[in-house]
Amino acid sequence: MGNMKILISGAGMAGSTLAFWLSKLGHNVTVIERFPHLRASGLQLDLRGHGIEVMKRMGLEDAFRAKRTPEQGFELVGSSGMRWAYFPANKSGQGPQSFTTEYEIMRSDLCHILHDTSKERVRYIFGTSIASFKEDEDAVEVCFHDKTTERFDLLVGADGQGSRTRKMMMGRGKPDGFHPMDDTFAGYVTIPRTMEKGEGYNAKMYMAPGGRAIMTRRHSPDQMQAYLTCNFTSDRMKAIARGPVQGQKEAIAEAFKGVGWKAEEIMKAMMEDNDFYLAELGIVKLDKWYKGRIALVGDAAYCPSANTGMGTSSAIVGAYILAGEIGKYCAGGATRETLAAALDSYDRKFRPFMDQVQKGLLDGGGFSGWMPQSALGITIMNCLAGAASLLRIDLASKLMREEIKDWELPEYEGVFKA
Repeated sequence: MGNMKILISGAGMAGSTLAFWLSKLGHNVTVIERFPHLRASGLQLDLRGHGIEVMKRMGLEDAFRAKRTPEQGFELVGSSGMRWAYFPANKSGQGPQSFTTEYEIMRSDLCHILHDTSKERVRYIFGTSIASFKEDEDAVEVCFHDKTTERFDLLVGADGQGSRTRKMMMGRGKPDGFHPMDDTFAGYVTIPRTMEKGEGYNAKMYMAPGGRAIMTRRHSPDQMQAYLTCNFTSDRMKAIARGPVQGQKEAIAEAFKGVGWKAEEIMKAMMEDNDFYLAELGIVKLDKWYKGRIALVGDAAYCPSANTGMGTSSAIVGAYILAGEIGKYCAGGATRETLAAALDSYDRKFRPFMDQVQKGLLDGGGFSGWMPQSALGITIMNCLAGAASLLRIDLASKLMREEIKDWELPEYEGVFKA
């Protein structure tokens, strides 16, 4: 077995990044996506730390900068809209990013950039997904939902937090590695709203009692993004949150009823808009990110939740390392043994990175873990944040997970083809 025939499930950040690097190694790569086209949905995301460096190594910095959003900074506001604290983006090119990074972009734009840079070398198939797979000594046989089958040397699940590939790999009836975070759900919606005079491009966060928060961001003069975080502790609310979209919207509207600031305006627009989705916040934590000829990457393997600001960067860095280890161990011939060595090295090399990103998240760590529950707590938090911004204290580095200690991004010199 020389160059491998590889199937990647998921055409998001991790899947398309992995396809880019594996195709540079000369492997025969197929990416399948269950949606009928590249997904244009999804709100704003960013790159941090080592994720920025991998993007640069892909030669995509100019394309990224051409599409990045113009967000200037992040501010905490009260119910009247008064600013309590402001943290501008770090555009110096030095040190860690702030709450707003120098590399903010809409999800759909980054998806297209990653797809377009590899589409000439990679076979992309949309509107299909995996129904089942079985592994033997020589390959993994994949059965697709249209009943066709095909054999591959390696199957990689890059299909997100709720990965079906991961569930099938772990086995029916066994824990799939997803750990919810205190019944916390986040609703995401883009609404039409014309920019007001002097408004600017700043992310704004408003905290309300009961662990509820609204964050707005603007990527254009005509549209505004809203991120709606809350706790669904009752069985009824949790059941609604996992049901049809209309019920999800009604659950969010009920949770944010009467909280103040822009809540009423956002809820009204949300009920009228189709660009909405709801996600349960949590992390994916597994003892191993592979089993035989099946491997996982990105949120499917180690979702760190939105609390860390590291979801996209972790996916891109992890995909780079998985491809790099395959290139290093399988360069002299891709056998079952060399593939196993590559997957094991990927796990060992990247796990210290993810251990730091995920550390303490299930125990109240991360951004939402700092959110107070009471009105008094919110006032105290806003005052402390205001003092930090006035004194130019880097609060973002204490809440986000960008800085990874005692870990270096591998170079893979001579592994990837020019």
